[in-house]
Amino acid sequence: MSQRIALIGFGEAGRTFATAAGWRQSVRVFDAKTLNDATADEMRAAYAAAGVTGCETLGDALDGAQIVLSLVTADQTPIAAQAAAASLPRGALFCDLNSVSPGTKKRNAEVIWAVGGHYVDVAVMAPVQPAALKVPLLISGRSAAAAAEMLRSIGFTNITFSGAAIGAASATKMVRSIMVKGIEALTAEMLLAAQAAGVTEAVLASLGGDWPQKADYNLDRMLAHGARRAAEMEEVVATLNELGVEPLMTTGTVVRQRAMGNLLQGADMPGDLAAKLALIAKKQEEKMQGKADAA
Repeated sequence: MSQRIALIGFGEAGRTFATAAGWRQSVRVFDAKTLNDATADEMRAAYAAAGVTGCETLGDALDGAQIVLSLVTADQTPIAAQAAAASLPRGALFCDLNSVSPGTKKRNAEVIWAVGGHYVDVAVMAPVQPAALKVPLLISGRSAAAAAEMLRSIGFTNITFSGAAIGAASATKMVRSIMVKGIEALTAEMLLAAQAAGVTEAVLASLGGDWPQKADYNLDRMLAHGARRAAEMEEVVATLNELGVEPLMTTGTVVRQRAMGNLLQGADMPGDLAAKLALIAKKQEEKMQGKADAA
């Protein structure tokens, strides 16, 4: 592999891709957490563990880069594009893999195009673990064909075109998330009610099939990633507003995802559905006791 790669952001996706691909000699990484004294040592340790070249500035990471993968949180996506534009080598391919609205992707594209970069809208259509470089990527934009070739050259294997329009790939993911993340939120709400009524097993049995396993999986995803999912769903709300569709259900999904994501607070993930429900019950009791003490 001869492509010089830069990663902006080194969370779950960045670490998964970098360690799966054997990019160590070709990748330079910048994560804004290195600028925060509270998280800088953690990020430097993550760079060392992955065997990548960690950079103290974004400019250093982008120096000589031919492919840039932006892998930041939804709220940081425009900031990352703006910052990258200041140092992006002319002709470099900027792959925006972040879960944001089509409108945000279009604005980011304008920023990258203005400095002579090539921008492609990339939607990551499944969890990056355990798929890693086999994760489905949906790509769109006028540079999509060249982007697909370059992404394949660095190891990605599951790439689908979604047209020449920036925003087509992200719109597909955003609209799909209404259902996927919404089902998770509905699962949590159903289980909270079932638990309060003492009918959890009966409710799951009435749904048939493998619903106990589905319920466990959905709770697992929300407890582990609810805060990040809530940020993504805020972008889905933005997408719906851009499309003129009132986000009645999705607004509730944002609230439920964030609430579930705040429950663990650094604790270990409970092992099974019963343990997860026990944790939720405990947190509810603590919340009610807090309200009682405040009163």
